[in-house]
Amino acid sequence: MKDNVEKFLTAAERLAVEKRVKAAESGTSGEIVVMAVSASSAYPVAALASSGAVAMAMAIATSRLLASDSLWLFLTVFVPLFIAGHELVKRVPLLKRPFVSRRDLAEEVEEGAIKAFYFRKVHQTREHTGILIYISLFERSVRVLADTGIDAKVGPQAWTAIVDIITAGIRQGRQAEAICSAVDRCGVLLQQHFPGKSDDINELDDAMIIGSVDR
Repeated sequence: MKDNVEKFLTAAERLAVEKRVKAAESGTSGEIVVMAVSASSAYPVAALASSGAVAMAMAIATSRLLASDSLWLFLTVFVPLFIAGHELVKRVPLLKRPFVSRRDLAEEVEEGAIKAFYFRKVHQTREHTGILIYISLFERSVRVLADTGIDAKVGPQAWTAIVDIITAGIRQGRQAEAICSAVDRCGVLLQQHFPGKSDDINELDDAMIIGSVDR
């Protein structure tokens, strides 16, 4: 839910990130985009599995308590519990997490980051110097995607270090400070390889993006 992302950073903190993006870009022709989403997928199968498991356990317990083998009794208990459980999972997404594998989490974050990279046109800067910092809260995961121009100059180790800055900051409850530090680091890398030019323009919005991958 979008509300979860908005609680991740206050309005003042999001503004601070925006100012750091502007400052980091001021000495370079590169572009930095920071995006945070509540989740990279709705995980519908996990939602069904979660609500189904709880409803199944409760229906079986009820049948045993009443010493009944009636299928109708089982269904009478199971169906409303399943519906109620499914609504609860929508409101408390973390209930789905035990039903999603680490592999699926990683794949959805990777796919979400790639979608955002293209949807937000990070790949369309003049010198291919766009960098996307993508934070997905449900999966507790961060990805940094860089366009070909800057990526060819820097390499994967630099992006891994930036991911580590943010994840460590989130664990310590100082996510705003960590994101700003990551933005600063991106700015340094861009300035080293793509210093500012007299005809530079701001090709991508500096505001932090809050919401879903496709909006």
